[in-house]
Amino acid sequence: MVPFARCGPPGSPNWAASVAQKATEICVCHVLPRISSMERSLTVLQVSLYHPTQGPVAFAQVPPQLQHDASRLLVGRGQDAHLQLQLPQLSRHHLSLEPYLEKGSPLLAFCLKVLTRRSRVWINGLPLRYLEQVPLSTVNRISFSGIQMVVHKEGGTSLEAFVCYFHVSPSPLIYRPEAQETDEWGSLVKKETPPVWGEATHGILGSLHGPSQTQTAVSHQPLEEQQKQSSRGRSETPHPTSPDAES
Repeated sequence: MVPFARCGPPGSPNWAASVAQKATEICVCHVLPRISSMERSLTVLQVSLYHPTQGPVAFAQVPPQLQHDASRLLVGRGQDAHLQLQLPQLSRHHLSLEPYLEKGSPLLAFCLKVLTRRSRVWINGLPLRYLEQVPLSTVNRISFSGIQMVVHKEGGTSLEAFVCYFHVSPSPLIYRPEAQETDEWGSLVKKETPPVWGEATHGILGSLHGPSQTQTAVSHQPLEEQQKQSSRGRSETPHPTSPDAES
């Protein structure tokens, strides 16, 4: 670009061209950052947290906002955890939110992975044990060690980083958290014991198969046999005596 000092006085041959070039560069400088920011928009995780009794203590180290690179985000009570939760029953690394790129998708996806051996982590009603993981959906309800956490994912196009916004909720986020913190779900998902073949199932099997078998046997009986049985039944039936014969 030719500086304005070298453009010459107004009306000179270089003056109009240099002014137009300068105006173009100014416009480009203002437009390019906006285009770049749109192309590199970050994926946002809106994270709400709740604990029934230890909320102020447990979430004292939680920042309002955290921008993180495309590595896993650690959750636990350890000093090196990205999301520090001050509860003694938590492990140093209790769980992690791990970004990855799905095949055929330009957006970041996330999975939750359990890193503790102490207890299970529940996500959307599914219990996870040590080193088990599950992909995150748009809205995810997570509970572990009395903590309720809801993660809402808003997709972005950047593959280099994502940002988390943390909110402490004054009210519960998940219905019936006490049921999810026990083995109640495990008892529900266990396979039922197959019924014992015997008297307990005889009535059911009879009602299912008995009538159809009887009907099938009658329908397949030869016509001659049906006629013989019909005539035999008529011959064995006693005929009443008429009054005239008795007298």
